[in-house]
Amino acid sequence: MKMSIKKKGKKLLSVEQRIKRRNFISFASFFLLGAAGLRGWKWLYHSPEETPGITAGMGKPLRRALNKTELFFRNFFSNNHLVQTYPKSMAAKKVRVNAHIGIENEGFKPESWQLAVVKGGGDILNLTIEEIKSLPKTEIIYDFKCVEGWDQIQHWAGVKFVDFVSNFNLQQQATMQYVGMETPNGEYYIGLDMESALHPQTILAYEMNEQPLTLEHGAPLRLIIPVKYGIKNLKRIGTITFANQRPRDYWAERGYDYYSGL
Repeated sequence: MKMSIKKKGKKLLSVEQRIKRRNFISFASFFLLGAAGLRGWKWLYHSPEETPGITAGMGKPLRRALNKTELFFRNFFSNNHLVQTYPKSMAAKKVRVNAHIGIENEGFKPESWQLAVVKGGGDILNLTIEEIKSLPKTEIIYDFKCVEGWDQIQHWAGVKFVDFVSNFNLQQQATMQYVGMETPNGEYYIGLDMESALHPQTILAYEMNEQPLTLEHGAPLRLIIPVKYGIKNLKRIGTITFANQRPRDYWAERGYDYYSGL
């Protein structure tokens, strides 16, 4: 039997009526929010694309959001933020190879390789792998992460980029906002914010699992930057540049996040 109660001359809703009322409000809210979400998704999907340049291939609102996110993280970035490291026993014996863009090995001769560091004003510092190996060596075993969703604990060794800068008197160049790196053939290239490049765990690596790098992993020198996704870990560095504007970046030109930080 349905029951209702009168209070101060006003009839209160029965229990059943209150349940129905709440259900109606819940379903109405669900459909309204769903419709608003769908409309927002359609607006983003059909929003105009950004003007192609250093970045491309993404809607203007999404790119603006990513740029704001980059500024936020750069303002709060600290070298006290270190990625977790692991014992050597946990490092993968077979390190995954992901893409060969820029390091096609036909005709490449590691013995003739040199690193070109563009200091500005036409001044270029050319270095051999032996000169780089003469600097103090640093090892890191960490969880390498790919934007495709996989990760793997890997063991690398080389020279800290911050030590590289100090040893070859690049302190003035390091006051700029960005570092650019390219493969010798110029087919793969990245741009890095200077804070991440100078992070104490960023290294120019020449060893993997205590052995010299293989060609497929970027011999004779590659970048390992644990605070970034794998797309920023350039294989076979040929050129290093410094700038106050974003250098070109292979995947950012194809719609990915320029910052690509973890």
